[in-house]
Amino acid sequence: MAKTVAASLVEILEQAGVKHVHGVVGDSLNGIVDEIRNSKTIKWIHYRHEEAAAFAAGAEAQLTGRLAVCAGSCGPGNMHLINGLYDAHRSNAPVLAIAAHIPSEQIGTSYFQETRPESLFRECSYYCETIASARQMPRVLQIAMQHAIGQNGVAVISLSGDVAMEKMEDENLEHAIFLNRPAVRPSDEELQKLAQLINQAKKVTLLCGAGCAGAHDMLLALGDKIKSPMVHALRGKEHVQHDNPYDVGMTGLIGISSGYHAVEESDLLLMLGTDFPYKEWFPSKSKIVQLDIRPERLGRRCRLDLGLTGDVRETVKAVLPFLEQVTDSSFLEKCQERYQDNRKNLLEHAKPVAGVAIHPEYLTHVLSEQAAADAIFTTDVGTPTVWAARYVDMKTGRRLIGSFNHGSMASAMPQAIGAQFAYPDRQVIALCGDGGFAMLMGDILTIFQYDLPVKLIVYNNSSLGFVAMEMKVGGMPPFGTDLKNPDFAKMAEAIGIKGVRVEESENVEAAIAAALAHPGPVLVDVVVNQAELSMPPKIEFEQAKGFSLYMLRQTLLGDGKEVWDTLSSNFLGK
Repeated sequence: MAKTVAASLVEILEQAGVKHVHGVVGDSLNGIVDEIRNSKTIKWIHYRHEEAAAFAAGAEAQLTGRLAVCAGSCGPGNMHLINGLYDAHRSNAPVLAIAAHIPSEQIGTSYFQETRPESLFRECSYYCETIASARQMPRVLQIAMQHAIGQNGVAVISLSGDVAMEKMEDENLEHAIFLNRPAVRPSDEELQKLAQLINQAKKVTLLCGAGCAGAHDMLLALGDKIKSPMVHALRGKEHVQHDNPYDVGMTGLIGISSGYHAVEESDLLLMLGTDFPYKEWFPSKSKIVQLDIRPERLGRRCRLDLGLTGDVRETVKAVLPFLEQVTDSSFLEKCQERYQDNRKNLLEHAKPVAGVAIHPEYLTHVLSEQAAADAIFTTDVGTPTVWAARYVDMKTGRRLIGSFNHGSMASAMPQAIGAQFAYPDRQVIALCGDGGFAMLMGDILTIFQYDLPVKLIVYNNSSLGFVAMEMKVGGMPPFGTDLKNPDFAKMAEAIGIKGVRVEESENVEAAIAAALAHPGPVLVDVVVNQAELSMPPKIEFEQAKGFSLYMLRQTLLGDGKEVWDTLSSNFLGK
């Protein structure tokens, strides 16, 4: 029996296990949305902005590993998806985007709202094609889904509203989507080369990324065999840090010194499932081996002594029998000791101080201590990411996502929405910068509309804090970074969401406890210290010189108070 393209599309999404379609309705989407309305298994989630819908779909895909879907109407509607789709694609999240198009007979005539979806989405997808006729269904849709799932990224289909309503005949190519996860490891010859390099080295450090997902037990076995410290990249934190005596922290600009020194002092660095992008933080003298499931990533960040294609778990499992048991653990112990010292120093910064603006470190530490053991954290870029990286303890079962590769503002709240829809019974906490939260603030109404129990923690320092810090390091007085914020808690209350305002350190613990215990959504507006610096684990001469120039310029400009606040908050009495 003939059915419409829209009906077939929704049917195939149902068969693929899709639970939600995130988007904003529009006339070019009406045929598809109406089919979703009649679906027994797929729920349409209505947003106030398509960018938020794409971020939410990306979060759902990252957390579940399943295909997630977002949709936008023609022209401006689907263009708003682009930023969230870039983030999903760079986060290896399997997302299908449905980009509705103008009426098919008007394509190429500069019609109202006409754009070129195939050109627009090409750079943020593995597959981007237009369904111009019912005769292309279901093949193009199935190919798109297979790309998204098979390559862990974005696929886009574009179709006009009138094409969605075309009748199509039964198609014998219609079949289930294949969720293949092959076991991939290097050849035996390559494994022998890897084993030889490891056995010859005296100080091996593992740099672990998101590709270590599902390999925790193998990493511990490897750490025990070769007595190697493990440094995690930011996206590797949730997969590596928990219950791991070999973890010595994170490296990079927002890492800590123990992570930096473990990498720098090694004589062999094993990069496992990470495409760590910052060349300045690679070791100056070590040999480097990179293992990645995607061969095109090998060697694009640094010089390699060996590049291997494979899954981390399968490769470590295969190479372990060829490794000699290391008995000298002095390098590991030195790295562990430095890490413990770093942790003590970090916790010294995470204490309440009466009469002083709330330290964001303290706020984040309290959140980590009080959150559920399986809480899902989302975080905005900038200083919330810094504090999450340093102070959120990744217990077994916890998750941490953010725009860590794409680096977009405004991701924390919409990603929390997607996370809460994916896991309605789990605690979801969004660490929001005041600038990031305000950028997509309209979708707090989505939280209100669906009564999602998301906890929004706003780090309110009335500043684009990380940008201000970058200016200071460059020797420039901050400019254009100040934010005149409302009382976000009162705003939430006006909307119908519980709002809590915190201005004193002594009130932080009680406020967070009350917020986490509340059964519905909560916004906690925390006024944090604007002068707090997120210091990198190593300070280059140019950075130190730049910061000194900033302090001199601010003093000459007559703003000595800001200089004093910065010094007292970050150096004096700490």
